[in-house]
Amino acid sequence: MRAAIRHQYCNPDALVVTKVPIPVMGKSDILVKVKATTVNRTDCGVLTGKPWIFRCFIGLFKPARPITGTDFAGIVVAKGCNINHLEIEDNVYGFFDEGLCSQAEYVVVNAKRAVFRKPENVTYEQAAASLEGAHYAYYFLHKLNLKNGVKVLVNGGTGAIGNAVLQFLKNLGVEVTVTCETDYIEVMKLQRADKIIDYTRQDFTKLNEQFDYIFDAVGKSSFGKCKPLLKPKGVYISSEPGRYWQNPLLALLAPFMPGRTVRFPIPFSVHRSIQFTNELLRDEKFKPLIDRRYRFDEITKAYEYVMSGQKKGNVVLTFD
Repeated sequence: MRAAIRHQYCNPDALVVTKVPIPVMGKSDILVKVKATTVNRTDCGVLTGKPWIFRCFIGLFKPARPITGTDFAGIVVAKGCNINHLEIEDNVYGFFDEGLCSQAEYVVVNAKRAVFRKPENVTYEQAAASLEGAHYAYYFLHKLNLKNGVKVLVNGGTGAIGNAVLQFLKNLGVEVTVTCETDYIEVMKLQRADKIIDYTRQDFTKLNEQFDYIFDAVGKSSFGKCKPLLKPKGVYISSEPGRYWQNPLLALLAPFMPGRTVRFPIPFSVHRSIQFTNELLRDEKFKPLIDRRYRFDEITKAYEYVMSGQKKGNVVLTFD
């Protein structure tokens, strides 16, 4: 089978597509023929080993798994004798943020991982694009008090995380203001954003308005800049640790801070987040935003595009 390989942490130009044996399957595993996968921000961290916190989970000095990839959508072509809840020819999809070796024509997945049957009403590409960003978006919202009358600002409504946050919030009936670039204003309207700020023309931090929550889904602002936009008990949440890891540090201090605070959600159960998204996909209440599609042989170009910071929504790799 063809697979994307690197034996050391590296930049995209050192990632090689080559032939390797199909992985050996255990009694509690399934073998999936991959139809689509994505290149996402987590993949970039797994590829480069940056930020360094990634190495605590995927290998301190070199990657524990040479094949890249954290998500997939495809067809079960074989299964171990201990697997009862899935059948051969089932359409499935799944995600694991520490790496699944899924940027390959076949992937072996332990049934204990977050693997679900793909809803019939979504394509393989849509299924693969409904995993990484939606997983982190779920934990952005987890345990927040999103009662009636709450106002939320999402900075980065066209990112994979930010766009999922927008759709999740609108399903809950929350009033949402989003930032995006000019070309995506109509998309944001279709996704029911209440107010849209074109960040190429207006700095959202200069708004004369206050919000209960600000989700910095692209990690390009800061608590200091957003603080005037927060209500007295407002909360700032970012997808990035920020300069000098200020966001996790400020989140630790939150119980001792009166007024406006920072939260830095730590995703833990992939099963829970993907189950949540799976139900929304099935009920047609969530549709992932797809930016570009690349052939698997173009994986280097896909990584370079994602790492350029220009990505909108999801970048999909296809094998057919």
